Amino acid sequence: MTSTCISRARFRILLLLLVAVLSAPLSVPAVPTFSGAAEIEQSLRKLNELGSVLMIGAHPDDERTPVLAYFARGRHMRTAYLSATRGEGGQNLIGSEQGAQLGIVRTQELLDARHIDGAEQFFTRAIDFGFSKTPTETLGKWGRERVLSDMVWDIRRYRPDVIILCFTGTSRDGHGHHQASAIIGKEAFEAAADPNRFPEQLRYLQPWRARRLAMSIFTPPNPNAAGDGRGGQGRGGQGRGGAGAQAANQDQEPPPPPLPSGPHVKVDTGAFNPILGYSYEEIAGMSRSMHRSQGMGNMGRLGAVESEFIIIGGETASQDLFDGIDTSWNRLPGGAAVAAILNDTIREFDPSHPEKAVPQLLKARPLVAAMTDPLARIKLRELDEAIGECAGVWAEAQAKEPEVIPGAALNVTATLLNRSPLNMTWQGASFEGMFQDALPVEAGQLEFNKSKVVKADRRVPVSQPYTQPYWLVKPPSDGVYTVEDQTLIGLPENPPILSVRFRMAIDGVPFELVRPVEYRYADRAEGARVRPLVVIPPVAVDLPESVSIFPKAEARRVVISVKANVAKATGELRLDVPAGWKVEPKSRPFQIETSGEQQESSFVVTPPQGDSTAWLRAVANVGGREVDSGVQVISYPHIPDQTLLLPASVKLVRADIRTTAHKIGYIMGAGDDVPEALRQLGLDVTLLGPSDLEQGDLSRFDAIVAGVRAYNVRSDVRANQPRLLDYVKNGGTYVVQYNTGDNSLNMGPYPFTVPPGTRYRVTYEDAPVALPHPDSRLLQMPNRITPKDFDGWVQERGLYFSTKWDSHYETVMASKDPGEAEQPGGELWTRYGKGVYIFTAYSWFRQLPAGVPGAYRLFANMLSAK
Repeated sequence: MTSTCISRARFRILLLLLVAVLSAPLSVPAVPTFSGAAEIEQSLRKLNELGSVLMIGAHPDDERTPVLAYFARGRHMRTAYLSATRGEGGQNLIGSEQGAQLGIVRTQELLDARHIDGAEQFFTRAIDFGFSKTPTETLGKWGRERVLSDMVWDIRRYRPDVIILCFTGTSRDGHGHHQASAIIGKEAFEAAADPNRFPEQLRYLQPWRARRLAMSIFTPPNPNAAGDGRGGQGRGGQGRGGAGAQAANQDQEPPPPPLPSGPHVKVDTGAFNPILGYSYEEIAGMSRSMHRSQGMGNMGRLGAVESEFIIIGGETASQDLFDGIDTSWNRLPGGAAVAAILNDTIREFDPSHPEKAVPQLLKARPLVAAMTDPLARIKLRELDEAIGECAGVWAEAQAKEPEVIPGAALNVTATLLNRSPLNMTWQGASFEGMFQDALPVEAGQLEFNKSKVVKADRRVPVSQPYTQPYWLVKPPSDGVYTVEDQTLIGLPENPPILSVRFRMAIDGVPFELVRPVEYRYADRAEGARVRPLVVIPPVAVDLPESVSIFPKAEARRVVISVKANVAKATGELRLDVPAGWKVEPKSRPFQIETSGEQQESSFVVTPPQGDSTAWLRAVANVGGREVDSGVQVISYPHIPDQTLLLPASVKLVRADIRTTAHKIGYIMGAGDDVPEALRQLGLDVTLLGPSDLEQGDLSRFDAIVAGVRAYNVRSDVRANQPRLLDYVKNGGTYVVQYNTGDNSLNMGPYPFTVPPGTRYRVTYEDAPVALPHPDSRLLQMPNRITPKDFDGWVQERGLYFSTKWDSHYETVMASKDPGEAEQPGGELWTRYGKGVYIFTAYSWFRQLPAGVPGAYRLFANMLSAK
C-alpha cells in the first residue's frame, strides 16, 4: 500500500472515530421530555431536515433559548449552543459548589435544558473567572488563539449553515466575556473556512464555511439586572469614604455604540406548536428553568414574540435566516430518493400506529448507509433511532453497580423489547469502549412485548483510567482547561466508558441502536434515576478540608479518612509535606474489611515558626497502586449524579491570625464555605435557622455573620431584621456579606444603597487597595493590616459595592479596576448602641476557602470589632 493510501485510510478511520465519539449517546437526563407520537413526529421531521444552526455565547444562561427551541422543535433543524465557558465563576443558589464543581453542575443543567428545547450543547476550554468589564482582560486570560481554535474546531465539526452570535462584541454587551464570545465568534466564522488556520485540526476534519453569520439583537428588559454575576458593564463610581454622608459619583452610562448595519430578519418565537402543545417561548421557559443553580425558574411568555437578527457576514438574506440555503436531502448526492421516501412517511404517519412508518424507513436506510458525507453518518443514526421509536423498541444496557474499580468484575445486563407487531429479530450485540467484544446473544425472534435479556460478565482492565471529567484530568493552565485529546474538545461531558451496540433486523433489513451502560435505580422520593457507570480507585482518600490554617506555630492533629471501594482493602497511608513542616508518624497502615466502610488515621502536623504556605499530599498505597485522590459524588434531584476525583491534598497556611471572638452565629444565604473556614481559626460556629432568628438567644454569640445573599434568598432574615439590630444594639457584632442590589432590603441600622446591576464591583483580584482610614479599628485590632494582606487574592476583590450611605457609616477600604475611579463602598461600619454593624462586599466567600492569609486576618478583625 502506498503512503498516500495509508494517509487516506488513516483519515477515514479518524473521521469514523470522530463521528462515533460525537454521536455516542450520553447519559439520560433527569428531566422528562416530549414523548409518544409527538416525539416520533418530531424525529421524522428532523430526519427529513438537513439545515443546521450554531449559536455562540459566553455562559450557561446566555443562550437565546426561544430561538433554539424555534429552530430545533419548530423547524426540526440540527441546532446547538456553543458556550465559551461552563459558568464556573458564578454563584450557586442551590448548594456550596464553586469553581470546577459548579461548572459540572451547570454543564448538566445545560444538557437538561437542551433535552427540553431540542438543541445540542458544546463548549470551549475557557474558564469563567468571574465578572470581567472588558474583552481585553477576558482574552488576555483565556488566550485569544486558544479560544478561537476551539470555536473553529466546533464549527468544523458541527458544520452549521447559519451561525448566530448572542452578543455584538461591543460595550453594549456589558460583561467582557460576552463581548469576547462575539469577537471570537466573528473571527471563527472566517477562520473555520481557511485551511491555513489551525491546520492540525485537518487530521480529523475539513474546513467548513457557514453560509451566513447573524447577530441576535434581543435585549433583556433590564440589561443591568442583578443575577449570577452577569449583566451590564459600567465604570466604577467615585467617592472618598468618611464619617459624613457619602455617595459615589454615579456617572451616567455612556450611550451604547450603534448596532452593526445589515439586513434585519425576524422570527416569531411565540408561535404555537399544536403537536407539542406549547409555543417556543413556553418551551424555552421550561428549558431555562433547568438553570436552577442560577435561580432562573421561568414560565415562558405567551403570545407573539419577535426575535430579531442582523445579518453581519456571509450571504445576505431578506426574509429568513435560511434564504437561499437548501436544507433538504437534495444537498447530498443521492438524497432526492431519500427525500421522496421520507416525505411519503411523514404524510402517511399514523400517530395511533407509528409502526406502519417502519417499512418506509427501512427502505431509506440502505440509501443513507451508502452515503459517505459526515452529515449522512449523523442522519443514519437518527434514522435508526426513528425506526426504534416507531417500532416501540426498548433497548437498555444496565450495570449491576454504578462504580467499578480497575481489575474488578463488571456485570452487565442487556435488555431488548419489541413493543410492536413487526417481524423483528435480535441479530447480535457488541461492547464499545473499554471492551470491544461481542455479548453472548442468541440470535432469534423478538416476540411482541416480551423482553429478551442477555447477561455478560467482564473484568475491568487493570490499566483502565479512573473516570474524571475530561477537562479536569490535568490542571488548568492560564485561564483555560488542559485537554490533550483534540477529539474531546468541545464535548459537554465524557463519552460513555462502555456502550452496547444492539443489532436488529425487521423483515431482514438491519438497523442498530447504541446505548450507554448505566446504573438505573429507584429513589423513594424521586422515582427512576440513572447514574453513569464510572471507574474509581480501590480506595478514596478523603481530607477534612482543602485548606488548613495554622494561626499559631502550634502542632495540629489532622485526621485522614480512607474509604474502601472494594472489600478487604489493605495498604499504607502516608503524608508528604515540604521542608520546614513536620508530620508524625510518617505513615500508618490500614485494613478495611467491607466495601463502603471508612477508617480514620490521625497524624500530627507541625508548622514552621514563620509565615509559610505549602501543600500536604495524602497517598494510599494499595497493592502497589498509589491513590492520591478522593471521590466526590455531586448529587441533585434535577441532574444525574456526577462523580469527580478530588486531589488528596491540603493547602497549609501558617500565618499569625488573632481574634477576640469565640462563638459565631452564621446565617447561611445562597451557599458558601465560610463557616468551615472560620472553624479553621478555632471558632465555635453555629448555623442559624429560622427558629434561631425568630426566638433564639442571639446574645450568646460574640458575632453573627450573614452569608452571601442571605437577604436576597431568606425571607426569615428580612423578617427578623429588628431582632438582629437589637442584638447589635445590646452589644453584638453583626457582619453582613454582599447581597445583590435591592434598596428595599434595609440591611443596616442606617440607610445605605446597593444599586442593581454589576457596575459597582472590582473584578481584578490584584487591584490596588487604599485605606482611607488607616487608624480604623478594623485595620488595627487585633491584627494590624498591611499591604501584604491583599496579596494572593483570587478571582476578584469584591462585588455589589454600596454607592451611597448614611453619615453614621465609615468606610474601611477602597479599590478600583484599571482606568476607573476608586470605589470606597465595599466595606462600611458603624457603632450602633453598644455593638458594631459591618457591611462588607469583598469576596470573603472566595478568599477564605482559598486560604488567603490576609483575608483571614481582615475577617478576624471584623469579628473582633466591638
